[in-house]
Parts: sequence; C-alpha cells; structure tokens
Amino acid sequence: MQQPARSPCTFLYAPGPRTERDTALARWPARGNGVGEVMARGASNTLGFLGVSEAEEQLYQAVLRDRDDIGDYGPDVLTRTLELGIVVRTPAGGLRPLSPKRAVERLIEHQVGQLQDRLQETVRLTGVVGSLSAAGDRVRAAVHDNLAIRQIEGLEAVRAVIDEVTFFARTENLTTNPVGVLTTESIEVSRPIDLRILRRGVRMRTLMASACLQDEATMAYLRELVVHGAEIRVSPHPLDRMIICDRAVALTPIDPDNTARGALLTREPGLVSTVVSLFERMWAASEELPEEALPSLTEVERRVLQTLHLVDKDETGARQLGMALRTYRKHVARLMSRLDADNRFQAALRARERGWI
Repeated sequence: MQQPARSPCTFLYAPGPRTERDTALARWPARGNGVGEVMARGASNTLGFLGVSEAEEQLYQAVLRDRDDIGDYGPDVLTRTLELGIVVRTPAGGLRPLSPKRAVERLIEHQVGQLQDRLQETVRLTGVVGSLSAAGDRVRAAVHDNLAIRQIEGLEAVRAVIDEVTFFARTENLTTNPVGVLTTESIEVSRPIDLRILRRGVRMRTLMASACLQDEATMAYLRELVVHGAEIRVSPHPLDRMIICDRAVALTPIDPDNTARGALLTREPGLVSTVVSLFERMWAASEELPEEALPSLTEVERRVLQTLHLVDKDETGARQLGMALRTYRKHVARLMSRLDADNRFQAALRARERGWI
C-alpha cells in the first residue's frame, strides 16, 4: 500500500529523507525540436496539449513577434491569453509576451493546478477519504480497543502515525511548535503538503513559539500559509507540544524535552477533549502573527522583479532596465533571499503570490 504523504506537522518532528520525483519533463529534449523552436517556426496550435486554443496561440505569437494585427483576434481571445499568463500588460498599457520557456512553464503549472482541482473534486464526491478513514478506524479499534492511550516509540514510528492521522484529517488540524524556528528542509518538505491540506478546505490552526519572530525564513513561510488560509498565532508563553486532528485524535510527546523517545496517541473522547481545551487556552493567550515587517519594495526592486518575471537572461534584464549587469544581479540575489526562493522562476511565483508584481 502506498504510504501517505508527509504530514504538514513537520514542525514537530524532523522530516525523513526526501523522495526524488521522476517527471516526464526530465525526458524533454534539451536541444532541438523544443517548444520555443517549434513556436518560432509558426506551427499551428503547438500549445494545444497545454490547453491553449489556436487563436490564443496565434495571438501569443503575434505579440512575441511584435506584430501590429493583435486587435484582429478579439477581446475574448485577448482576455483568455492574459488569464493564462503567457502575455502580460505593461505599465504603459501595451502587451508583453513571456519568453517561450517561461510561457510553457506557466502553462504546465496551470494544467497541473487544474488537474489537481479535478482530482480533489472527484475525491470529495466519491467520499474515498471518508471510507478509507472509517476502514482504518475499524482496524485500529479491533487492535487497540482496550487501549485508552497508545504509546508509540521511536521517531520513525511517530512520523508514520503523524502521516496517518493528518492524511485522513477532514475538518481541522491543530498543532503547536514550542521551538518556533523552522529549518529550510522542514519548510521545503512542509510547503506542498500544507498548501494541499489548505486547498482541501481543512482548517489549520498553528501556535508558534515567539522565537519565530526573529527568523526571517520562518516568518516568510508562516505568512505564505496565512495567505492561503492558515490561522497562525505567536505565544509569548511556553507551549506544550501537541497535534490534534478533527478533535478526534490527539498526539503528545512522551517526554516534552526529548521527542526522540516517542509519543502518546489517544482517541478516547474525554482525553482528546482535555488536550483540545489546553490548546484553546494557549490559543486565547497568544497573539496574531505580526504584519509584514520587511520594508516595502523600492521602485527599482519592483522593476527588477517584473523583468525577472519576463526574461530568461540577466544580460537582457539589465539592458532593459539600463543598469550594470553586476548591479542587476545584486538586486536579484537580494530579492531571492527575501522570497526564500531557490531559483528565479520560484522567486517570480512567490512575488506574484505576495502581490509584488
């Protein structure tokens, strides 16, 4: 049976080794016969497999070639092309195309998002999560029907249980982080799972220790989650470590000072209710996550981000902005650090999520 995805509660226990993702994109030819080359030759509906109509692709190619017949395609085609993100409005009201490479990346992202939405809707309509959860509950009840509290020993076993209970969460996840600071690895492992949980409509409430306020990467990630619907507060007081799912199961450490010893899992309603009450008291005594403390973008930084979003090469971006290549690269490096981005495409996406571009 396929193991469930890594839990969004990697705040609490260090994540295991990351699995390499095999993707068909890795087999895309690096030279010759690429999408950019085919598009440059003007092939008809090259991008049809990515959800682009022939008219939309023709409009994109017209903008790409700086032609004057753009108005011939009509407002509906223009609106759709702008929605796809392969053509963008300039500050002056004109149109600017993404490079073929950026355009294809954007279209792939759009298609993956649509596929994920369709699959999630199918999962919701079929009730597969509920049936699997019920089956799991029956098995666990048969094995542990005499155990009010189940002791789980060892980090690997704890991680497996966290994966299980959070994977089947349907309404709510309550977590605490007594440390407050998230490692880069923890953030990268958590991000896709946390966002997937939030897109499913599961309410996520997280309490963080105040140390998070001093860590820029942690704060950037927490604010990213808030944008997607998470509720996060910061506690000035010590926190008790816990995970609660659907107010039906609670996980607490055997030894709060040494999580490697394992955890205690309970589904007994009275005990779970007590843990929930403790969480609610800590939540009530906590404070809202502060607003963005970083300085706002300068006009130069905004222009650099816009250029980064549209061109492939630093030389092109620097030339368009009329600045030295070294200066341009310094701005790019600083912005990538602020956005906690590993590459420029990711930086552009996160800047767009924050409303910076």
